[in-house]
Amino acid sequence: MRMIRFEKIQLLSIDLETLWDFCSNPANLPLITPPDLCFTLTSPVPERMHPGMIATYTVVPFGKIRVKWVTEITHVVHPFIFVDEQRFGPYRFWHHQHHFKSLENGVEMHDIIHYSIPFDPFSRLIAGLVARRLEQIFDYRRTALESMFGMKVE
Repeated sequence: MRMIRFEKIQLLSIDLETLWDFCSNPANLPLITPPDLCFTLTSPVPERMHPGMIATYTVVPFGKIRVKWVTEITHVVHPFIFVDEQRFGPYRFWHHQHHFKSLENGVEMHDIIHYSIPFDPFSRLIAGLVARRLEQIFDYRRTALESMFGMKVE
């Protein structure tokens, strides 16, 4: 199993608690997900995530194939970090850390994802495609968050 690391950092002109309140509400995830991913929550979710919370949804990552995805929130340290892990879905392994750090005039949001693609060794054939799709998803999220909260200017 080949493990891949994906990392993104974004600076926003917002206070830590406001960003945490937004990001820790699972119902806000569709607001920062590209429409072509067809992200649909398929289970009720609380207003605030908590360790052990399970969320189910469907996505259309490529073409027209709808995929079920089940994630668990495994760690929450308010307002600094939460971790979601795939329990069932398109990846062989998915571990996503969301880090939040207060800065003088805003917040640094740092995502670290470790993932692997199923069907090794054939997964190597689509690894580049998956990496580009993740870049597109996070580029969309960057733009959506900047339009909601403003980009932090150094």
